[in-house]
Amino acid sequence: MKKILNSVESLLEESLNGFAKAHQDIIQFNHQPHFIRRKDSSPKPKVALISGGGSGHEPLHTGLVGVGMLDAACPGHVFTSPTPDQMIAAAESVENGAGVLFIVKNYAGDVMNFEIAGEMLDCPYDTILVSDDVSLPKDHSTGRRGVAGTVIVEKIVGAAAEAGASLAECKVLGDRVNNATATMGVALTSCTVPALGKPTFDIGHNEMEMGVGIHGERGREPMELSNASEIVEHLVAAIDVDLQPKQGQKVLLHVNGFGATPLMELYLVFELAETLLKDKGVDVVRSLVGNYTTSLDMAGCSVTLTLLDEQLIALWDAPVHTANLRWGC
Repeated sequence: MKKILNSVESLLEESLNGFAKAHQDIIQFNHQPHFIRRKDSSPKPKVALISGGGSGHEPLHTGLVGVGMLDAACPGHVFTSPTPDQMIAAAESVENGAGVLFIVKNYAGDVMNFEIAGEMLDCPYDTILVSDDVSLPKDHSTGRRGVAGTVIVEKIVGAAAEAGASLAECKVLGDRVNNATATMGVALTSCTVPALGKPTFDIGHNEMEMGVGIHGERGREPMELSNASEIVEHLVAAIDVDLQPKQGQKVLLHVNGFGATPLMELYLVFELAETLLKDKGVDVVRSLVGNYTTSLDMAGCSVTLTLLDEQLIALWDAPVHTANLRWGC
């Protein structure tokens, strides 16, 4: 394993220090306990959006803190949930009279720790549970995982909170976006957790893992490696079965890289997915391509589709200024 690091133990702290220095105009880094918060607080009461999860998915979530998106993010160790004390400290730092909304990916550790934190807060709070991974059935014992669709939820709800929506309104909106969003991923290689020092799972030279999770969880099925068109057909078909977009439906198409796939390949995936959707009569009116919900050094990508209406389009287009997503500011 070749990694650019001093030690496994110091990697997260040093990385967060570098992130904070590089983006000191946007965010502040609280060291003990770790959380990233917006530098400029809203001058009027505003719902505070807080998310978080294990590190290794950058820029999710720390790179999405700023105007029009998250107020704070709590990074845990690599692929490890942040702790309740991080979430409580972050909430106390950014809450300013309109309550706190947690945006949580559906993983057991994240769900449990955010629930514990919420119960210990002295302000109103609610939770959006993101569950967009259609590689798992809807009736899966622990529910579907939250993956790249988390970015879509955070952006749209962040815009609504910035515009003055109430805690209840933001909660309803976030659940609606989650239910209108579906993601399917494919891995060409495993990822390597620094502390483990070897690939998380084995995958053959001529294999791919369809439906892989963002922590290196084995997917729906291993398949023989095929060309880009066939890969995208599998991804889009799984999403189509779940969302069943109608003719003329406006959608946001998000192609997300897992960390080791070049943009040249991601844009190829977008081209193929957009063409397939267009042939089905689906209208791709908004797009996002790049590395937003990564899995360390995994090669592969995911395709996310969100069904849009005019309200959601306006909220997606609203100004945002974070380290890794910005327009209109």
